[in-house]
Amino acid sequence: MLLTPDCILCNYKFALAAIREVTDREDTVKELIADIMQVPAMQGRDWSVTSPGLVEKIIAIINSAQGSRDPFYALKERQNRKCLQLYPWLKSLINDSEDPLLRAVNLATIGNSIGPMGYLIQPDLEESIRGLMEKSVPRGEFIDFKKRLERTDRILYIGDNCGEIVLDRLLIETIKARYDLEVVFVVRNVPTVNDVTMEEANLVGLDQTATVVGNGIDGPFPGTSLSRCSEHFRSLWSSADLIISKGGGNFDSLDEENVDKTAICFMLMCKCSPYRDRFGVPIGEPILSAGGMMCRS
Repeated sequence: MLLTPDCILCNYKFALAAIREVTDREDTVKELIADIMQVPAMQGRDWSVTSPGLVEKIIAIINSAQGSRDPFYALKERQNRKCLQLYPWLKSLINDSEDPLLRAVNLATIGNSIGPMGYLIQPDLEESIRGLMEKSVPRGEFIDFKKRLERTDRILYIGDNCGEIVLDRLLIETIKARYDLEVVFVVRNVPTVNDVTMEEANLVGLDQTATVVGNGIDGPFPGTSLSRCSEHFRSLWSSADLIISKGGGNFDSLDEENVDKTAICFMLMCKCSPYRDRFGVPIGEPILSAGGMMCRS
């Protein structure tokens, strides 16, 4: 999905939140915002890029100013620590559910709200999750997802945010307890905002339930661009029976790829009107698109 006018305001808010995460100096905040506003897409002069492409430029500006390859390391650590503390409770929510797989899918999807601009940023993360648990992915899409799992030998699971990855781990564990299949979990090669890298994936135990690989992209791009991914990643993509794509950055970038998207299951929260219009899901609701670009209600 290419930029829309809504995306400019959204990315401005993201940029401001990201800057304030790494500095409390107001003069630095102003300087960075001024630099970011020089990017043509932020001025509405370039509509040919996706949000991940724009975010990469924003992050490059912030990283350069901070003199750091990963200025959001502390944010990622906080998010993972909070979610890991809830792991036993979340596991019990899944195991005690009438439909553990549905509960795991819902938790993994609402976990996409964890982020600098997400819903789940309150101090009490457990309360936030409880408030979102009544939301559910469309029933028809979930049934299609289960059918896909029944004929799948390998899942390529493309991760997104830290914190969220603890719920991804729970979903993978739930799937593997029910289906005899392999899961390959994909992380960013280069740190970008709070997205997962190999280090964070291993720290939350994803390496214990899936094979963890980097995507091979050589910049802070918070999405998936096949032409920029490694040959190894592309071979895994070609051999996967089912591709689970988490989050808006992966959706926005993969939506522009000239590939057969029927093998891709998109899982994300509906955070904006472009997603609402595209998927037919109200803002604030979880999106599951199991092998198609439009969800059914």
